[in-house]
Amino acid sequence: MPELPDITVYIEALRARTLGQRLERIRLASPFLLRSVDPPLGNAEGKKVQGTRRLGKRIVLALEEDLFLVLHLMIAGRLHWKDAGSDSKTRPKIPGKQGLAAFDFTSGTLTLTEAGSKKRASLHLAQGEKALSAMDRGGLEVLEADRDAFRRVLVRENHTLKRALTDPSLFSGIGNSYSDEILHRARLSPVKWTRRLDEEEMERLYQASRQTLGEWIERLRSEAGGGFPEKVTAFRPAMAVHGRYRKPCPVCGSPVQRIVYAANETNYCAPCQTGGKLLADRALSRLLKSDWPRTLEEMDEIRQ
Repeated sequence: MPELPDITVYIEALRARTLGQRLERIRLASPFLLRSVDPPLGNAEGKKVQGTRRLGKRIVLALEEDLFLVLHLMIAGRLHWKDAGSDSKTRPKIPGKQGLAAFDFTSGTLTLTEAGSKKRASLHLAQGEKALSAMDRGGLEVLEADRDAFRRVLVRENHTLKRALTDPSLFSGIGNSYSDEILHRARLSPVKWTRRLDEEEMERLYQASRQTLGEWIERLRSEAGGGFPEKVTAFRPAMAVHGRYRKPCPVCGSPVQRIVYAANETNYCAPCQTGGKLLADRALSRLLKSDWPRTLEEMDEIRQ
C-alpha cells in the first residue's frame, strides 16, 4: 500500500500538473470505485483544481465550490499520468483489466488502475471541510510533531510498536513497509510494548521515524526526477528489512526474519532489534510448539 512518502510524491506530481487546471470529465470503468452519492460525482466536472493535500494515506484534490475529490489507493491502486495532446478530444483509454477510472484535465489525463481481483481502491466526493474531516482518522503527522506530542500519542494505549505505528488513529500515513524500516533504524523489536520504552528508546524511535520518512520522500523525489512517479511499490531494493526475508541485514549481515499474520508480514533483524531472539511466527510456532527455534543458531541447525 502506498504510504506517506509515496503519497507525498504523488501529490507533488499532481500539484505540478493539475493546479489551476479544469477537471473536464470523470470516466468510471468500475461503479464500485465510487463510495459516495451526495454530492453527485458529476458536480466535480468543470471545476478547477485549487489545491492538493494528503489525508492519511488518501490523496485529496481540492476543487472550486468547496468540493474535494478523495482517492484511497489501498494496496494495489496506482496512478498514471499522460499529458494532453494537440487534439484535446482524444484521451487515453482506461486500461482494460486493471483500469478503474480516468480523470481528464485540461493539462492531461490521470488514470487509476488496481492490480488483482479484489478491488479495494475508493473514490469519494466531499462537499466542504467538515465532510472532508470526517474521513480523517486523526493520526499524528510525525514530520510536524515534536518529541512530547510523539510520546503522548505513542503511549496513549499499550500496543506493540508495530501495531502502534501502523494505527491510522495514532500516526498518519505509516503502514507495513515504513514501520519495518523505522523499527530497524531505531533498533527496536516490533513486538515491544509502547509503555515499556525507556527515554533513550523513545528518543531513538522518534528520530528514526522522522529520518526514515524524510529520507524516503527525498529518495522518491529523486527517483521521479520531475516526472510522474510510475514505479510505486511497497518493496524497494534499498530498504533495510521490509520485503527482504532471508537477505542480509545491511547493518550486521544476519538474515532478515519475518512474522507472517493474515495478509501482512513484519520483517526485522534479530541481532539488531531483538537481542538475537527469533520472534514466533503464529502459524509455524503453533505447528512446531516447543521445537520452535529461539535463536538464529537454532534455526540454522534445523535447516541443516
